[in-house]
Amino acid sequence: MDDQETSEQLQEELRNIIKWEKTQKKVFIWEKIGRVPFLLLDKITPKGIREKLGSVINEIGSFIQTGGQYLVHHKTMMKRLEKASQTSTNHTAEGTLTLQDVGNLPLALLDHVADDLISGRVKFAAAQGATIGVGGVFTMAADIPLVLGLSLKVLQELALCYGFDPNDKHERIFIVKCLQFSSADVVGKKAILEELALFDDEEREGQVFSQLKGWQEVVQTYMDSFGWKKLFQLVPVAGIVFGSISNKATIEDVSEAGKMLYKKRRILRKIEDLKQI
Repeated sequence: MDDQETSEQLQEELRNIIKWEKTQKKVFIWEKIGRVPFLLLDKITPKGIREKLGSVINEIGSFIQTGGQYLVHHKTMMKRLEKASQTSTNHTAEGTLTLQDVGNLPLALLDHVADDLISGRVKFAAAQGATIGVGGVFTMAADIPLVLGLSLKVLQELALCYGFDPNDKHERIFIVKCLQFSSADVVGKKAILEELALFDDEEREGQVFSQLKGWQEVVQTYMDSFGWKKLFQLVPVAGIVFGSISNKATIEDVSEAGKMLYKKRRILRKIEDLKQI
């Protein structure tokens, strides 16, 4: 295809992602204080709500093993990519796109679809946060698992967007690492980037699997990161505004991490493919 990227263009895209990774390693003061509000929340939330919240979050554990209720279907994402391919100047999709086909599409097209997807998910998260924010601390118990579910959904959709299959347990591990990265502190982000650098190395991928010490730890870190964002959502009614802002910011962070980390893997594969020509 005459609009495929050259090796030089792919290397430039890769350099841009590396620059982004470096910005993620900067520490901010609110990362140190962000967990305080959740310590307070845990004390004032009734035991029954805490137990219900915990039981809902526990369901996410099945995502790594089977995808559980959070596994998305390929069809909608494939149709979105197919439509973008058909409307692109030099691309006319014939039949139904496969994941292998997606990997061969131009990076600019994949980025366009990813950005469009992220925009829709962020708007949905903002609306959801506003609705849940009406009840303050009590409806917040329901908000957290909903945002977690939406986070897993958008990460899977981004995986498909760049030609990776969340039906594969290997990819679900990567998705959880993306989720962990989006909520980690500066030290955690650095460690996760080092782990993911080995993710597609068949000889060393076991190290990445073993370093995922437990999805519960990932979920707890993810919840803790809500702290400063969710503090003012504790107030009924006022929580409408703060809930909207909080959920919007959370999905923006998750989406950015997912897009950049999956895009990096696709670029590296494209570069490798060019070497084989």
